[in-house]
Amino acid sequence: MSRRYDIAVVGAGIVGLACALAAARRGLSVVVIDRDAQANGASIRNFGFVTVTGQPCGRVWARAHRSRAVWDEIAAEAGIDVLQRGLWLPVRRPEAAAVLEAFMATEMGEGCRMMTPDEAWGRAPEATGPGTVAALWSPHDLRVDSRMAIPRLAAWLADRFGVDFRRETAVHAIELPRIVTSRGVVEAERAVVCPGDDLVSLFPDRLAGFGIVRCKLQMMRLASPGFDLPAPVMSDLGLVRYGGYADLPETAALRARLEAEQGEALAHGVHLIAVQDADGALVVGDSHHDAATPDPFASEAVDRLILDEWTAATGQPAPPVLQRWTGTYARGPHAGVIEAPQPGVRLALITAGNGASTGFAFGEEVLADLFEEISEP
Repeated sequence: MSRRYDIAVVGAGIVGLACALAAARRGLSVVVIDRDAQANGASIRNFGFVTVTGQPCGRVWARAHRSRAVWDEIAAEAGIDVLQRGLWLPVRRPEAAAVLEAFMATEMGEGCRMMTPDEAWGRAPEATGPGTVAALWSPHDLRVDSRMAIPRLAAWLADRFGVDFRRETAVHAIELPRIVTSRGVVEAERAVVCPGDDLVSLFPDRLAGFGIVRCKLQMMRLASPGFDLPAPVMSDLGLVRYGGYADLPETAALRARLEAEQGEALAHGVHLIAVQDADGALVVGDSHHDAATPDPFASEAVDRLILDEWTAATGQPAPPVLQRWTGTYARGPHAGVIEAPQPGVRLALITAGNGASTGFAFGEEVLADLFEEISEP
C-alpha cells in the first residue's frame, strides 16, 4: 500500500524547501515533487545574499529578520557555510548620503552605522571608492553560496526530518488527496504549490489575476580581486531599487540625479550587489528585464554597466569574468502571493526577487494559512 502524506509540496526551490521545513517542524509527513533532477532555477542563480537591510518596512522587513534567524538556526546542522555577514554600502553622491541619513532615523536603521569618508576608508579601503561621501555598515545580513546551500538544505530535510523527494517528476493535476504526476499518483491530505516563475502549468487562471511577469537578470562570477570584501557590497543604484530606502521621501532627489547621470543603468534595472565566495571569487550583478518569456541571451553592454558600477563604488578594476549566466524569477506588484485555488491547497510565490531573504518566514506563513491560523495572505 502506497504512503499517504500529510503535505505534498510542488517545487523544490527555496520557497518549496521553506514550506517543507515549516511542515516538518510541525511533525507532518512531507513529500516534495520537482520536475528537475536537481536545483536549477532562480534559487541557485542568485547571490545567496540574505538581505535584511533595505527590505521594505513592515511585513517584508519582518520576514527578512525571521528568515535570517532561521538560516542561522539551521546552517551549521545542514552543513551550509555562512560565508559573509553584514552589508557594506559606500555612496558617492550627497543625495545618496541624505537617503542613508533618513534610513538611519527609522527603526530599520537600528544597529547600523553611518560612516564618514575617512571612517569608511579606514575600515575597508579596498571596497571604498575615491568618490565616497558616506558609507553604511549593517550587521544584519548574511550570505551563503546558493549553489551549495540549496542542495544541502534539501539533503538535510531528507536526513533530519524524513522528507521524501520525487525528482524528475512533473505534476499534471491536483485533486486531493490525489496528485497526478508524470510518474503516477501521489496521495496527500494537503498540498502547497510553489511554481517559481512557471505561471502556466498549475492553476494558471488563478495566477493570471496577480499581475505577475517573468523577470530576467544577468550575473557574473569574477576572479578573486586579491583582497577580502568587508561584507556584501551595494551602491547608490540600490537605494532606488530596495524599498527600505526607495520608499523614503529623500530618495526622489537621488532618483532624479541618477536618471540624469546613469539613465541607461536605470533603464536596464541595473544595480550592484557584489558578494565573495570562499575561494575569493566574486559574484556580481545584476539587471532586470520583464517579459512573458524572457530570452536566454545576455547582453555584453548590460554586463559592462554592472562592472562599471563595481568600479565606481569600490574604486577597483573589475577582475576577469569566469562565468556569466541569466536567471528568471516571478515579479509582481506585491511581495508574495498566498492563494487558495482549492480547499486544502495553497499557491505560494514570492514575487519580489527576495526568496533567499524572506523565504523561510514566508513558508511559515503559508503553513499557518493552510491550517487557518492567520486570516490574510
